[in-house]
Amino acid sequence: MEPTRNSHATLVDLLDRVLDKGLIIHADLIVSVAGVPLIGVNLRAALAGMETMLRYGLMRDWDEEIRTRESEYRREQKSSLVSGEEIITEMLGSYHCSEGIYAVWRTGRFLLTDKRLILYHTSFEEVLFETALDEIMGLALENELHFTGKPRENLNLLLKCGNIVRLHARDTLGLKEALEQGLISLGVCWEEIPNLNLHDDNTAKFLLDGEEVMYCGGIWHQIPSRGILAESWKPGHLYLTSRRLCWWYDFEEMIGFETPLNCITGSMTEIKELGTALKRGKALDVVYIGERGKEVASFSGDNLADWERALNEASSRRDCALTGEMETCPRCGREAESSGLLERGCNYCAWISPRTMKKELVTGIEVG
Repeated sequence: MEPTRNSHATLVDLLDRVLDKGLIIHADLIVSVAGVPLIGVNLRAALAGMETMLRYGLMRDWDEEIRTRESEYRREQKSSLVSGEEIITEMLGSYHCSEGIYAVWRTGRFLLTDKRLILYHTSFEEVLFETALDEIMGLALENELHFTGKPRENLNLLLKCGNIVRLHARDTLGLKEALEQGLISLGVCWEEIPNLNLHDDNTAKFLLDGEEVMYCGGIWHQIPSRGILAESWKPGHLYLTSRRLCWWYDFEEMIGFETPLNCITGSMTEIKELGTALKRGKALDVVYIGERGKEVASFSGDNLADWERALNEASSRRDCALTGEMETCPRCGREAESSGLLERGCNYCAWISPRTMKKELVTGIEVG
């Protein structure tokens, strides 16, 4: 067989040829020093894809042993998933797995049974996430700005161990409603926690002692021009804490904007040009006192009305703190405006005052 040469072949072509046709290496090497042979190397090696190896009768016993062992393991895993349980609903979804510096969304199929919630990887027949329903203490929907720039809805679970689990499904709201029905069937008590948005480890990198997150979510921020760089919109997360408003830049993992609450003088939502990334849309302008006097920070996303409301509530709490019109929640002990706590309840733990519950009950009876 005459060797041929193809100057246009790529690395992909080489790998394809090696895996498909195979490669046999026969080499005898002798290492000499000053003409004296010291080391001899005799190489006999075969490199090819497994299909090619099996076709030529190589490694068959090893291949059959591995496949048999893996098949038995998968059968055991699959048989243990829904044993003795009734499936309530199932749908495609993912689970945010965070282990040390490793953090990724792992995709599979949710199986909600009458006892457990399971995320199952069908291809590898592996359980990615599992929790008993009676371990769930709280549920909360979260609006997140995905890395693609599109908003999406996640479901946060607060477990008895104190962990917060982030889930996403094809129908996140449907999964939440099915979970609630399952909890009701088991007689499990849980709470709807509206501000369960502490979904990431970013806060551990910048929160100060005694500082708490009051509201947070994914949002775009307009980065001011710097030197030769023009202003641009970048995706990240905005945090309203008990002391300040700050924006975390996900890509560089750093605080890109922050200002103390007592420096914020107002906020407003308006329609403006948002550049090539976001086109024309709504933007939230936060007016604050900075180093150069009165300045404006612009943000854009889907929950601008909620952010404006949260900023107004923070401003109201600040004013009430100055006048002494603050109270602590009887359940969680967090401070809130007295009138709001009595009329609307606690935004953190969903506590409702007995007076408000009685008023709602009387109103319901009159309407009925």
